[in-house]
Amino acid sequence: QVQLVESGGGLVQAGGSLRLSCAASGLTFSSYAMGWFRQAPGKEREFVARISASGRSTIYAGSVKGRFTISRDNAKNTEYLQMNSLKPEDTAVYYCAASRTYTARPYPVEYWGQGTQVTISS
Repeated sequence: QVQLVESGGGLVQAGGSLRLSCAASGLTFSSYAMGWFRQAPGKEREFVARISASGRSTIYAGSVKGRFTISRDNAKNTEYLQMNSLKPEDTAVYYCAASRTYTARPYPVEYWGQGTQVTISS
């Protein structure tokens, strides 16, 4: 059974930083591209970032490029999202996502985490 478990969400002031983690189990982690999506209240889920299975390639949404950094540790079956210079519009539930292919397209996603809330106060 595949499980993706996010952690690290919380409430921070604008301009602050957070680091999200996603611990994976039940899949061959090093064979999957990993990513992050987010969903704000009343909005559709949107792509944030993706990292290739090897970790050598990354893709970011324009709204987070230069502020967020995605990374992974295949030895720990964990991916990360370092979020800096946070803005109120970054407020959302952040979801970890595993995909069999590394692509610039947001989908398909084979597995989802349950999400972690990130709230940025102004």
